[in-house]
Amino acid sequence: MFAVIRTGGKQYRVNQDDILKVEKLEAEAGSTITFTDILAVGGEGSLTLGSPVVAGATVTAFVVAQDRLDKVIIFKKRRRQNSRRKNGHRQCVTVLRVSSINAA
Repeated sequence: MFAVIRTGGKQYRVNQDDILKVEKLEAEAGSTITFTDILAVGGEGSLTLGSPVVAGATVTAFVVAQDRLDKVIIFKKRRRQNSRRKNGHRQCVTVLRVSSINAA
């Protein structure tokens, strides 16, 4: 069974016991999060699409850690202007393990 969830402005296709990294959520490591913004639920030849969400469907996930991704280097250069700028950024993410998918 799989589900398509929406969090942090992005959509993720998840199965049970999947580990995924999403935009930072306000939760501590070891806690549980329930997603109710489920766009589709499917499995074994059946598919339920929501308009816009599937009523009563939930996905429960366990928060493994609060982490940061690798550094992304931003380099801006204007040629023949002697103008260069170098900047770096590390995005904060939440690492989740999907515990269960409940279809209505």
